[in-house]
Amino acid sequence: MKILGIQVLKGPNIWSARRRKLIQMRLDLEELEQSPTNKIEGFRDRIEKLIPSLYTHRCSPGHEGGFFERVEEGTWMGHVIEHIALELQTLAGMETGFGRTRETKTSGIYNVVFNYIEEKVGVYAAEASVRIAQAVIDGADYDIDHDIMTMKKMRERERFGPSTASIVDEAVARNIPFIRLNSSSLVQLGYGKNQVRFRATMTDKTSSIAVDIAGNKDETKRILTEQAIPVAKGSTISSEGDLDEVIKNIGFPLVFKPLNGNHGKGASINVQTREEAVAAFAFAQKYSHRVIAERFITGHDFRVLVIDNRMVAAAQRVPAHIIGDGANTIQQLIDMENSDPRRGYGHENVLTEISVDRDTLDLLEKKGYTLESIPGASEIIYLKSTANLSTGGTSIDVTDLVHPQNVFMCERIARVIGLDICGIDIMAENLTELLTDNGGVVLEVNAAPGFRMHLAPSEGLPRNVAAPVIDMLYPPGKSARIPIIAITGTNGKTTTTRLIAHIVKNNGYRVGYTTSDGVYIQNSMLLKGDTTGPLSAEFVLKDPTVEFAVLETARGGILRSGLGFGHCDIAVITNIQEDHLGISDIHTLEDLSRVKEVIVKSVRSEGWAILNADNKYCVKIGKNVHCNLAYFTMDERNPVVKEHCRKGGIAAVYENGYITIMKGDWKIRIEKVTHIPITFNGTVGFMTENALAASLAAFVWGFKIEDIRLSLETFIPSTAHTPGRMNMFKMKEFRILVDHAHNPDGLNGIREFLSTLDIKKSVGVISATGDRRDDDICEIGRISAKMFDEVIICQEKYMRGRTREDMVTLITKGLREIKPGINITVINEGEKAFEHAIKNATPGSLISIISDSVTNALKHVQDYQDKEMGM
Repeated sequence: MKILGIQVLKGPNIWSARRRKLIQMRLDLEELEQSPTNKIEGFRDRIEKLIPSLYTHRCSPGHEGGFFERVEEGTWMGHVIEHIALELQTLAGMETGFGRTRETKTSGIYNVVFNYIEEKVGVYAAEASVRIAQAVIDGADYDIDHDIMTMKKMRERERFGPSTASIVDEAVARNIPFIRLNSSSLVQLGYGKNQVRFRATMTDKTSSIAVDIAGNKDETKRILTEQAIPVAKGSTISSEGDLDEVIKNIGFPLVFKPLNGNHGKGASINVQTREEAVAAFAFAQKYSHRVIAERFITGHDFRVLVIDNRMVAAAQRVPAHIIGDGANTIQQLIDMENSDPRRGYGHENVLTEISVDRDTLDLLEKKGYTLESIPGASEIIYLKSTANLSTGGTSIDVTDLVHPQNVFMCERIARVIGLDICGIDIMAENLTELLTDNGGVVLEVNAAPGFRMHLAPSEGLPRNVAAPVIDMLYPPGKSARIPIIAITGTNGKTTTTRLIAHIVKNNGYRVGYTTSDGVYIQNSMLLKGDTTGPLSAEFVLKDPTVEFAVLETARGGILRSGLGFGHCDIAVITNIQEDHLGISDIHTLEDLSRVKEVIVKSVRSEGWAILNADNKYCVKIGKNVHCNLAYFTMDERNPVVKEHCRKGGIAAVYENGYITIMKGDWKIRIEKVTHIPITFNGTVGFMTENALAASLAAFVWGFKIEDIRLSLETFIPSTAHTPGRMNMFKMKEFRILVDHAHNPDGLNGIREFLSTLDIKKSVGVISATGDRRDDDICEIGRISAKMFDEVIICQEKYMRGRTREDMVTLITKGLREIKPGINITVINEGEKAFEHAIKNATPGSLISIISDSVTNALKHVQDYQDKEMGM
């Protein structure tokens, strides 16, 4: 048994449009294909002993214990590994439940699919589940606790903190998309021009000046004092001489804390003697050269949270502590407290486990205790000098108890400092009375305050403090999204993408679009190459200048990691033809349809699917859409379209030489095909199909007919608008056609066009791609033999696992099958192949450069044309 590969799917995918975070592990069972679980002696007992919690897995029987019943009856190891991977994550504090295990068309090789919470943990779970299954098979001991702890640690390193996670969760609940911008807590909400960014609880609305003020505790205290807000008496010191001055002027007890500290680091409270003060000062200087020394105020520690100048929550914070029972040592009491199921590792639970550190030992020493001391019954022993939840503290919600004047004061503080999200630390007996009455003071004002104490207090009501953050970032009427049109298909998707983008630009939008030759923002190519995958889509959606996204979406990216967006407004499938079959478990056109269908499943319910009614696989997809549906066809008598329109549906048809929109019984003519340049006077059928698809997508979006017409008339088949797609160059005595056709259907489209031209001699420069089946490569040769009088094979690259000689042999075989005597020249260097073709060109001939591999064809042809013109 071995893992052949692990893929991380992050967007809508072939397994699920809704569950976007999936691990897909390709697993070869090898000899275990002949050994289901009921044939492995003792397997059921051993796996139940190792992972007894698998009993909760219902599996196909539909009740607890169902999975073990399947194991008893006999199931294959891929299915077992799926369940182990899911349960491992659950035991590590990440509840998961979706899984699928399917055998591929290769016997013994399975795709094991399961959802994950954190990507790296999911990959680890995949690998660990195979190790565990093998150990159970072998009857070997296995330390599963090690895996669980490893996964917990990985989770804490990778996942969002509680505050960031709460905001993301609230956004997702409101159907606002998000993109994680780094491995920490920097997040983008929304797409394109409607995006906002935040990090932890700082937003792109947060004033940097306000953050600087809040970070400087001395400056904060000065400003608050000027505004008649009560603060603790104290000063900032940087030497022992300053320390003596503070002791003289303020007296004991004192509090010491770093000037620029956070999370209670370096703080010491209730300092009673000069010796303690010297130690506390030195401890604080480990975090900041300048240290705040102020009067220790007795009372309770409160945190008030103000968002968008409105108080939304208040909590009393209690430092980590234990209560003596007169029998157990302090260490034993800490262990007992940590056994509370509410406490966990890091941020996995409501409370954090209490750790013993210098602060703990110092506090115990002040009381004359060690970890082995036994405190009296009901004696409270504080283990931390600050009440931070991250060090084991607890919180009590007091939001509804805060005096109205204290509410006003806190909201005023947020305005005075200038923070949009503001945490205010107060020391007082209570918040039910005015601070000026009970002697309470404001200790600190915090930028990026933690939300955890309010989201999940130890006592009292939890407060959804993420909601007012989203309310602030996206007030009523502000959209988080931009329109997205996604295009896929076997052929024509790049031209259709470019044409739709052209229409969108002509309607005044700043458009970002992805194609197989690059990513464009408006008129600028920002990335070059095949950019039809999820990362390229995300590149466009991250751009704050983009108002409309048009995304070419290829099969490879969908299979590799899913879509780069959660939902789109319009999905276009140009056609589904034979290409790339035999790769990544896609062996038939039905398999390919399942891949292409993913973009349709991602369409919002009120959006549109635009499908080719002349393609039976597209029609089949159309029978199961959950959104609005529109068809396009080259035949106005197409029965699918006639029935669709009879029911009031919308379609785009080629009729009487026009691109026409049919809506029920109505016909709206957009433009005569002969007036649309990319159709080459109506002679290129597949270009007419592209114009139909693009026009229909533009129409259902709501663009005006006259604007669509103008865009069709101004979209020229050129290196500017359609590089590598039907680019025709006129030389003095011959012509050159450059096209990216790379499969039989694309070649046949070119062949049909060439049949309409007056050509004295037709020469083709061709190649193939190595990851196709043998017969697919031969078919390139067969079709080329029907198109050309002479062929130059230029297999420059894209061997993809094959030898160049093998590729040339297969192409030659196909050529000879159709035209045994055809003149074939093999030149495997692009520049030399072009030079040979041009040097031997005869008057009235056409050279067609049709190749995936000759990437510099356009440049060489343009250079030659410029040279001819004397430029």
